[in-house]
Amino acid sequence: MWVSLISLIVFAVPFLVIAILIKLESPGPVFFLQERLGKNGKIFKMFKFRSMVQGAAHMGAGLEVVKNDSRVTRIGRFLRRTRVDEYPQLLQILLGQMSLVGPRPAFPHHLEKYTEEEKKRLSVRPGFTNMDILKGGNALSWPERIKWDLWYIDHWSLWLDIKIILGSFRVVLTGEDEEGGAKGVVEDYK
Repeated sequence: MWVSLISLIVFAVPFLVIAILIKLESPGPVFFLQERLGKNGKIFKMFKFRSMVQGAAHMGAGLEVVKNDSRVTRIGRFLRRTRVDEYPQLLQILLGQMSLVGPRPAFPHHLEKYTEEEKKRLSVRPGFTNMDILKGGNALSWPERIKWDLWYIDHWSLWLDIKIILGSFRVVLTGEDEEGGAKGVVEDYK
């Protein structure tokens, strides 16, 4: 919680600059809100800086994102590559909807596809960063991501969280987590 509060204070001015750039580049809101599954399957609205044109979820590939997706704005490409689009979720950590490390919050329609074992990922608060960023991130299929989420839950420790946080910085700085898997698509859970 303290990490998110300090981060929000430190990033206040850069967030303002990002908000201005988003508004200058394309019409629409600064933030993108989307329903996601939280702890115990409770639905909440996840915040992100908007990185795509307004209404992108109803255009092109819908919820899936393809490599070089034309719906992604110029500032959006930078925000997504550096994961700065996710930083508004620091506020959601303060609100108790998310944690710093944990399974990424999934879409509500995923719940109907989960096995009983996969539902275990809902036993903890979703995270700002997670284990799968170190294992391939967006290139992983949803079943692979869920496998790593379950592994994380079973092996949780403060030391593991520290390793994931430090590894997340490395992945972002090196650009290892390119958008899209082998087919260049960040796929929805099938």
